[in-house]
Formats: sequence, structure tokens, C-alpha cells
Amino acid sequence: MSGDTSIDPEVPPSGSGCVECDAAGGWWFHLRRCTQCGHVGCCDDSPSKHATAHFRETGHPVIRSYEPREGWFWNFETEELFEAGPELAPPVSHPEDQSVPGPAERVPEDWARVLRG
Repeated sequence: MSGDTSIDPEVPPSGSGCVECDAAGGWWFHLRRCTQCGHVGCCDDSPSKHATAHFRETGHPVIRSYEPREGWFWNFETEELFEAGPELAPPVSHPEDQSVPGPAERVPEDWARVLRG
């Protein structure tokens, strides 16, 4: 991953939650951060899968987990997982006290059933 132009370590994350879910009043399971532009989107286990949609719309191939204590990277183009990578601009995860799934006030009571689909 060294020297990868799809990773800009200076770009901060777009926020503490999924950009599209926040705009639509939705909720997410886990969060992912685009390493090129900082977009924070929800994971593929979330109802809306906005991180993958962001890759398809922009071509930005590399994401990093945006969960506390997780530092792995995923490359959509090569389907490669990297256990570690370059340090990114802070913060490196959503706030520790943010609920998972979240945000708590928008998560349905039957969220686990919704995710199992």
C-alpha cells in the first residue's frame, strides 16, 4: 500500500457517521472511511451499503475501518484486505461512546432481524 495514490493521509474524515444515512435519517451497523477523500459511509452489513456505493460512484478504491480499535484497510478493486496501513488524519474512528449500530435514536428495535434480511 506504500505510495498508493488512492490514499491521502492528510484528508480528515467527513464526520462521525455515514454521510448519506445522516442526510436521510437512516442508521448503520459499522462505518468505513474512504482513504482518498475522507467520505464516511456505512458497511455492507448495513441496510444501505453507502461505502460500497461511494466506491462505485467515485472510483475511490481503498477504505479503512472507522470503528474504534480497528485499523484494517480494504481495496475494492483488488479485493485485498490489509491488516494495517498508513496513519490517516484524525480522528481514526467514530467516537467511542457512539452506539453500534447507530445512531441509537434511529436504530429500529428489530435491527438484528433487519440486517439478517
